[in-house]
Amino acid sequence: MLGISLLFLLAGDLVLAYTATIPFLILGIVLWGLHMGFSQGILATLIADTAPSHLRGTAFGVFSLTTGILALVGNLAAGALWDQQGAQATFLMGALLSGAAIMGLPLLRKYSVKAL
Repeated sequence: MLGISLLFLLAGDLVLAYTATIPFLILGIVLWGLHMGFSQGILATLIADTAPSHLRGTAFGVFSLTTGILALVGNLAAGALWDQQGAQATFLMGALLSGAAIMGLPLLRKYSVKAL
């Protein structure tokens, strides 16, 4: 499911990078939304399933803090790239990073929390 969500993000970024019409803009937004819908539930479930019950609230807090900080850094980098290279370069970078994440998914199985 996480891989599917990343495929939606990759497709959405590519559509948004090359769109010139409103219908394709909407398609890119829908694909991005599908990514969010698929990934957010998975991540919350992973936290709930792996955190000890007495630390579950702390685990969600650390996850939210970490993702918030990373979203801020990523958005600042995307904004800088947008200013310097334009919208297309920003969405292409997002597609590139999504592709890299897809290729890294097999490492999650190899180095899962249970293996540590």
